[in-house]
Amino acid sequence: MVRETKLYDLLGVSPQASDAEIKKGYRKMALKYHPDKPTGDTEKFKQISEAFEILSSKDKRSMYDQFGLEAARQGGPSPGAGAGGPGGFGGSGAGGAGPSFSFSSGSSPFGGSPFSQGDAFRIFEQFSNSGGMGDDFGSFGGFNFGGGGMPGGRSAGGSRGGRSAGGMPGGFGGYAHDTPEPETVTLPLSCTLEELYTGKTKKLNISRKNQHGTQEKQLVSVNVTAGWKSGTKITYKGIGDWTPHGRQTVKFVLEEKSHPLYTRDGDNLKITIPLSFKESLLGFRKEIKTLGGKTITIDRATPISPSTQTTYPGQGMPISKQPGKFGDLFVSFKVDYPISLTANQKAAIQQNF
Repeated sequence: MVRETKLYDLLGVSPQASDAEIKKGYRKMALKYHPDKPTGDTEKFKQISEAFEILSSKDKRSMYDQFGLEAARQGGPSPGAGAGGPGGFGGSGAGGAGPSFSFSSGSSPFGGSPFSQGDAFRIFEQFSNSGGMGDDFGSFGGFNFGGGGMPGGRSAGGSRGGRSAGGMPGGFGGYAHDTPEPETVTLPLSCTLEELYTGKTKKLNISRKNQHGTQEKQLVSVNVTAGWKSGTKITYKGIGDWTPHGRQTVKFVLEEKSHPLYTRDGDNLKITIPLSFKESLLGFRKEIKTLGGKTITIDRATPISPSTQTTYPGQGMPISKQPGKFGDLFVSFKVDYPISLTANQKAAIQQNF
């Protein structure tokens, strides 16, 4: 019987779960609570990652089952927590006269430092790079867990495999601090209203620095989805300037260019048609071409008010989250009123109105 089940509960598995079930549980929960997901929860993601780090190690899992979470974190039970008995760390004999092991509160399996958000992301990155995330982050395969740690893990120097300083063979031990992440730079991505209506692959030549400090060109293809709005962010990791911590992340922020006829209001489009004073009174016939290429004829045979607005359903922008659906087109009118009248014009108005 296990001492506590908290870590198993975090992964949604039973204390009798196999290694494969533990990996499957981590995959499900890590994808759900990853900070980049809509359902993300930073603290929960960190707890799930630590649970996986412990339960995927045969030795740490055994320690957790017998003595609980703190013992698994510290590498052994604290003095007085059953350490003097058989199988404990208090030494041999009934009196427990041998050496005991104690660690400061808050230590972790990473060589004595508290388990951090950086540790959580490193576990996630290694698992996804190995294919453990399946269709979401590549195909599954090549991730082998053995007794004592996570083979293929990063050593204290950041390399994969082997024995990491202060930790289990091939494990994550030896990390005394978080590795700084490369910075993120933001670049504007200008798109016309037509490009946002149809969607487009934008090919961009980015100038970036290599590890020798010289400039080089990097061709980046950015797929702009029909219906995207100004402010949409598209992130590409590892394509910016070279830094000691890796290449920068580049975040493109979509900017909408102004259009000579149409303005955008969410998923809707608006257009204002100019009318002469005569057209507003006697009627008119106008044609406009939509962004989708359709021609709409607008005609009136009676006077029209400047506040009149006509709606054309489904002639607006495509709705990116609802493929096949479109917003509406709103047509307004601007009447060019005369700023002065001749005597004959005034007489005609007085006679007819």
